[in-house]
Amino acid sequence: MTSEDYIQFLIATPRQATCMEAARVQPHFPGAPAHDTFARLLTRQEPDPDELWQEAHTQVRTGGLLVLDDSVLDKPYARQIQTVHWQFSGKHAGVVKGIGLLTLLWTDGDRHVPCDWAVYDKPHDGLTKNDLFRRLLGRAHQRGMQPECVCFDSWYASLANLKHIRSLGWQWQTRLKHNRAVRVDFGDRQPISSVPIPPAGREVHLPGYGAIRVFRSVAPDGDVEYWATGELGQDALGRQRRSDYSWRIEEYHRGIKQFCGAERCQARRGRAQRNHIGLSIRAFLRLEACCFARGLTWFQAKWDIIRDAVRAYLAKPHFALP
Repeated sequence: MTSEDYIQFLIATPRQATCMEAARVQPHFPGAPAHDTFARLLTRQEPDPDELWQEAHTQVRTGGLLVLDDSVLDKPYARQIQTVHWQFSGKHAGVVKGIGLLTLLWTDGDRHVPCDWAVYDKPHDGLTKNDLFRRLLGRAHQRGMQPECVCFDSWYASLANLKHIRSLGWQWQTRLKHNRAVRVDFGDRQPISSVPIPPAGREVHLPGYGAIRVFRSVAPDGDVEYWATGELGQDALGRQRRSDYSWRIEEYHRGIKQFCGAERCQARRGRAQRNHIGLSIRAFLRLEACCFARGLTWFQAKWDIIRDAVRAYLAKPHFALP
């Protein structure tokens, strides 16, 4: 039994993603993997994000965007699962119990290719989300990635992160909070919400960083957002294109949870949880590549597997009244 067996199980299973269920659904043949075999796979091997990159690098091309964001894998009933902490979830708009997952995603607007990941576990490793942010980007630079731009949320728009991206020689685009202080024409510091910004954008000075270009957008519901980029020649159309592409990471988060069982592992040990997460991301990589090649949605691909199982049962039904 190899990691590939567990990955294919995560792709096929409609709901349960436990070692016991993985053993139950194995084809009947001598020496079929038992429950303990899958448990040893998750608890003994060391989690290695490089395994994901070895499979993903063939699907990454020069250019495109690198999008980095975090998501919470819900564990509302976890009491003894390691790496589970109270943290803010945008989905629930509040603090919940779960595992914080940071993912570095490459996209060209059509593809969803996860390249690296990390689990937020500050009480044990002492690393903040900003530390993991810089670590993931540093590894991507060492691997020779050449993105057009790096996109991320306002949570990661600290000066240290912006300077780190600039030191790598990359461009960046992010949202800024309404009270982020900037300078206009060498004037005093003022919130970006008080700065008049034309539709084409405006160049301002970010204290501690330097010149940046900012944009103002208004959503249909009236919500105002402020965008910033280190590329001073950026226009409004390019800003809109990159913000649309960066939404692919939200689709990716939905995909690994709904179709690859990323948050359904019931193991208690932190190593088992990390291995399960890594294998679920590799399962998503296969699902995404197949769906892109065949022109299917993830939902259609998942239901094709389930329909085949239902069709096999209807050919020989065995539940009947005596």
